[in-house]
Amino acid sequence: MSDQLLISTRKGLFSARRTARGVWDLDAVSFLGDNVSLAMADRRDGAWYAALDHGHFGAKLHRSRDRGATWTEIGVPAYPTPPEGHVEKDFLGREIPWRLIRFWSLAPGAASQPGLLWAGTIPGGLFRSEDHGDTWQLVEPLWHMPERRKWAGGGADAPGIHSICVDPRNPARVAVAISSGGVWITEDLGKTWTPFTKGMRADYAPPELVEAPESQDPHRMVQCPGAPDAYWIQHHNGIFRSTDNARSWTEITDVKPSVFGFPVVVHPKDPDTAWFVPAIKDERRIPAEGKVVVNRTRDGGRTFETLHRGLPQAWAYDLVYRHALDLDATGERLAFGSTTGSVWISENAGDDWITLAEHLPPVHAVLFV
Repeated sequence: MSDQLLISTRKGLFSARRTARGVWDLDAVSFLGDNVSLAMADRRDGAWYAALDHGHFGAKLHRSRDRGATWTEIGVPAYPTPPEGHVEKDFLGREIPWRLIRFWSLAPGAASQPGLLWAGTIPGGLFRSEDHGDTWQLVEPLWHMPERRKWAGGGADAPGIHSICVDPRNPARVAVAISSGGVWITEDLGKTWTPFTKGMRADYAPPELVEAPESQDPHRMVQCPGAPDAYWIQHHNGIFRSTDNARSWTEITDVKPSVFGFPVVVHPKDPDTAWFVPAIKDERRIPAEGKVVVNRTRDGGRTFETLHRGLPQAWAYDLVYRHALDLDATGERLAFGSTTGSVWISENAGDDWITLAEHLPPVHAVLFV
């Protein structure tokens, strides 16, 4: 089991450890006062990565080779200069910039690809590094395809790539999920891209666009490492599952208290077991009835358990973002953090929860390392 948790927050990257007595405590913080949008651990070489969002001063990336004791600033992706006079706008008439706004996902390549990293960004660019993040190259076929101009961005001001799944059987097959842009997959390491959204629906779109790839708004996508044909998606419209390598998707309905949410994690070996944190969608985006709960299915979505022991069940309005739920490699230890600065941990697959923190800055992401 993983005995350390990294917590990316609006005001720093916090670390928590499990003591020999089985108690979880906060033990360190890096980048105190800075907005840390995401952290990633590369299990191939043990390196950690932290993405910072400095607002006016832009996005930065740091790497640690000693588990957070020291950090070194490294390269960041650069967008190409647009053609002279070229201006892109979304469906609301807002200009889509050709510049890095934020890191929204980081993923290592396969074990056979030492040094290879992937980065998904806002405003929708996918980048690849072959030198541990020192330099980055835009995946141009995805950026330049005409369909990208239809991506809407979801809740952000511009489209963003928030999920990257590298197929463990074939590292040339990479799936990405985009806010209000659908799911796109390459089979040739980024040279060509195909939409994979069959079976999804967007009930908020005009009738002619309900099934269109660019209308689909996946909030988070995960792939089961032990059964790579299985994917789960928490979509703006509900919960979707694929068992045929993302070629088609089945909608999971009638899940209480809600099918809406942002995060999802899947068991590392059992593709039928997944966890979600439900909320009320659209204009509210808060837990239903002020109760913080976690939904778990163990039968591929046919039934769900609503888990709440140890979680606040009254006057609690903790929203959980896309990357703020994580599961360790055993499939037993879970953690999630909220916009109110609370963090909870379960040692038994979600049956019971303990409170790790209640007064941290708003939590963007959590990660077992």
